[in-house]
Amino acid sequence: MIPEHLSIYTAYNANIDAIVKLNQETIQNLINAFDPDEVKRRIEEYPREINEPIDFVARLVHTLKLGKPAAVPLVNEKMNEWFDKTFRYEEERLGGQAGIIANTLAGLKIRKVIAYTPFLPKRLAELFKKGVLYPVVENGELQFKPIQEAYREGDPLKINRIFEFRKGLKFKLGDETIEIPNSGRFIVSARFESISRIETREDIKPFLGEIGKEVDGAIFSGYQGLRTKYSDGKDANYYLRRAKEDIIEFKEKDVKIHVEFASVQDRKLRKKIITNILPFVDSVGIDEAEIAQILSVLGYRELADRIFTYNRLEDSILGGMIILDELNFEILQVHTTYYLMYITHRDNPLSEEELAKSLEFGTTLAAARASLGDIRGPDDYKVGLKVPFNERSEYVKLRFEEAKSRLRMREYKVVVIPTRLVQNPVLTVGLGDTISAGAFLTYLEFLKRH
Repeated sequence: MIPEHLSIYTAYNANIDAIVKLNQETIQNLINAFDPDEVKRRIEEYPREINEPIDFVARLVHTLKLGKPAAVPLVNEKMNEWFDKTFRYEEERLGGQAGIIANTLAGLKIRKVIAYTPFLPKRLAELFKKGVLYPVVENGELQFKPIQEAYREGDPLKINRIFEFRKGLKFKLGDETIEIPNSGRFIVSARFESISRIETREDIKPFLGEIGKEVDGAIFSGYQGLRTKYSDGKDANYYLRRAKEDIIEFKEKDVKIHVEFASVQDRKLRKKIITNILPFVDSVGIDEAEIAQILSVLGYRELADRIFTYNRLEDSILGGMIILDELNFEILQVHTTYYLMYITHRDNPLSEEELAKSLEFGTTLAAARASLGDIRGPDDYKVGLKVPFNERSEYVKLRFEEAKSRLRMREYKVVVIPTRLVQNPVLTVGLGDTISAGAFLTYLEFLKRH
């Protein structure tokens, strides 16, 4: 059912995920480079961002002692050099929603995948799959180049460094011996000002209409990387206005727009993204925590708290229907560990059976990617078909039937299906993005048939 004749544009966020597998020697050498009392003192201070090496070591040791996953932003761009000198990366892979989606769709060998990120250093460009195109302007004309050839020298580089640790590793901090209680990972995510500008650059912006003529759908993501203020006087409002212009330009060419929403901790920034972007698109992809975040911004605090606390399917459906009505887009796609859901209005041309098939394509594609680590060809999709639906499938169906009996759903089409869950995944990063990309692709295909 792969719609190979479709073309998709994806923007804006792509980065490098650099993987470090920590061993006892590496951890001990890191600690030994500092006075143990200074490390302990810095752990007590609990730095909330990484500005110098001691901040990193303190937060890493704190994470290892707890054995719980954590993520801390890196705010000093000069630290890139220190990390690259200090660690050997097991693997560098493409991260960021727009990057992951572009590579997944290129692996399916659909007709055309055009990826756009405002920053394209060589190290990043080389991680995209062959077949992914990048828009460039040469001699005043728009062209699409293989993305590996379109890199720009001097562009800033966004690297998220993922430090994986194993249960049972031991190390010393002064007189104290520490044993890691659980396996997990510590993520140092780059948050420099130079890479937090989500926009279409001035050279490409006048050609967005032409790009729109080349594609059936566009998937936008990365707004969570914005800052409220920048040192040059610009702010999030400036970049969101420009992002809205991009969406409108595509909509004028009848391109369907999907936005992959992501958690935003800053409540004011979250509100700006929700009110400036979501009402202008056709499709939005979120998880259940993000349903609660959006409801909170829209003023439905009590329902948002219920979803955060109890995580009931019935509340998520009610919340989804409210979001759809308040923000007035076409279809809401919700991805969670155990179920996927579409909520759309009753007048949507797709039948509930077609909507279910679209979601099934999404979860099967994600199961294939989790099993194999990557989608390298259309046949890889079939691997996902062998992955069983999760052990809570019957429970999900029962809860959905109960919700239908309690909620007024006459004005909506609501479809819920269980997910296919890989027991020992090769990869877990970006599976929600994979589901969204697969579901949106097949949603477009069914719309075209109508």
